Amino acid sequence: MARKRRGEQLMVPRAEFESYYGRPIIHAPSWEARDIAGYFFLGGLAGAGSVLAAGAHLTGRTRTATAMKVSSLTAVSLSAAALIHDLGRPARFANMLRVFKPTSPMSMGSWLLSVYGPVAGAAALSAITGRLPRAGAAATAGAALLGPALASYTAVLAADTAVPAWHGAHRELPYLFTASATAAAAGMALVVAPPRESGPARWAAVLAAAAETVVTGAAERRLGMVAETWREGRAGTLMRTARTLTLAGAATAALAGGHSRPAAALGGLALLTGSVFTRFGVFAAGMASAKDPKYTVVPQRHRAELLGA
Repeated sequence: MARKRRGEQLMVPRAEFESYYGRPIIHAPSWEARDIAGYFFLGGLAGAGSVLAAGAHLTGRTRTATAMKVSSLTAVSLSAAALIHDLGRPARFANMLRVFKPTSPMSMGSWLLSVYGPVAGAAALSAITGRLPRAGAAATAGAALLGPALASYTAVLAADTAVPAWHGAHRELPYLFTASATAAAAGMALVVAPPRESGPARWAAVLAAAAETVVTGAAERRLGMVAETWREGRAGTLMRTARTLTLAGAATAALAGGHSRPAAALGGLALLTGSVFTRFGVFAAGMASAKDPKYTVVPQRHRAELLGA
């Protein structure tokens, strides 16, 4: 019996994932990693930073509030610059504002950037100069209200494409981007704020690191075989490094960030770098899944299971 089993041959050949003429099944977005993954990170840092800035403003942590307002303004400015650079011409960004389409993540994101930027600028300018404190407080509140949307809408933008590694995780991706943005903003606060004002940032770092770990696992389970793109190759290296840096940064901030300025800064830098790696890792996974027919030539039944239908 054992010999017979060893001699058995497969009656059906192993499945091979190919496409016509070796061409990709879907068109991968023509996005540059440096521009768009950077845009994802910087927008998240700005949005989550405005929430922390508002909390610091309300609790009398003046130095932290001012630093985070300036950080958010700088981040959103660089984010807009990265987007415009990827578009090729500034006029293309202006053209997107000619239409207000609630069903289009790109349209809504363009309008969100256009509204958030001036509000964040007003909050930062008031904090730096000390003038118009009431207007500055109103701008701070406005930026904080828009911040969560700014931190998460880029995930909706990515998930709205046909890219398997993004669309398949459409439920988890906004939460992952929000958690990563919170970790980045907490890291920035730890770098720029004095230790005596860093308590909320340290708590935010721990919660964000835990949430990011849980949501990443949930996304990989939902993706099924497509999750290979999150674990292997360049994307896998980036995601593992991001996880290590984020957890190490949160642990450092929690254990020593309240007593040592160097420890707080070290933990903060680890959190910031981890957030960068997360965005570039997710971006790389998406591009890998779009180019490999193995992840696009999927039986319709399995595709329905992946998308939760």
